[in-house]
Amino acid sequence: MEIVVVGRHTEVPTRFRRHVEDKLSKVTQLAPYAQRVDVEVTHEPNPRQAAASERIELTVRDRGPVVRAEASASDPYAALDVAMTKLMERLRRAHDRRKAKSARREAKALPALDPSTLPLPEDTAAEESAPSRIVAPTEPDVAVESQLGDSPVLVRQKVHKTTPMTVEQAIDEMELAGHPFFLFIEAETLQPAVVYHRRGWTFGVIRLDAEAAVRD
Repeated sequence: MEIVVVGRHTEVPTRFRRHVEDKLSKVTQLAPYAQRVDVEVTHEPNPRQAAASERIELTVRDRGPVVRAEASASDPYAALDVAMTKLMERLRRAHDRRKAKSARREAKALPALDPSTLPLPEDTAAEESAPSRIVAPTEPDVAVESQLGDSPVLVRQKVHKTTPMTVEQAIDEMELAGHPFFLFIEAETLQPAVVYHRRGWTFGVIRLDAEAAVRD
């Protein structure tokens, strides 16, 4: 399993890289076919955010859905510990779901779309520096940051490869990535849709009807 550690606004010491590799050796216990783990270390220089100045983002790229976790703390070691706890819990849930789905398929003897057959995203390239205007990404999985006019606001864009999926699969991927929403192509309609968290175990789905706007 390949481990790639990159720093944003900071240099990553060799000692910390070794510590990360030691921690991530546990990933194969729940994801034996994991091919790569991307580790992004970000430093926030604003002294007002000292309590969360170090952010760690972990992304496991397997044959199935991408599993991601992140955490912030006053030092990178503490942030890594929290992010690892979240990551292992999500990997455990993914492992249990795969087993449950396999059991249901065998019981019903019906074909089903297996998330483990989804294509693995290509390697994420290095971040590009923010230009002075909004520039759309030209390559999949390459993040581009652009400045919004003359304001200090930065807009980060990325194009992800995907395949059509059901609402249930989209909810699964959203939870594994630890995001409050998930954009996907719905298998039944082949149209973009968004699933999102509401309260507790309640989720919502948003679909757009462009034809309705034309009719009106």
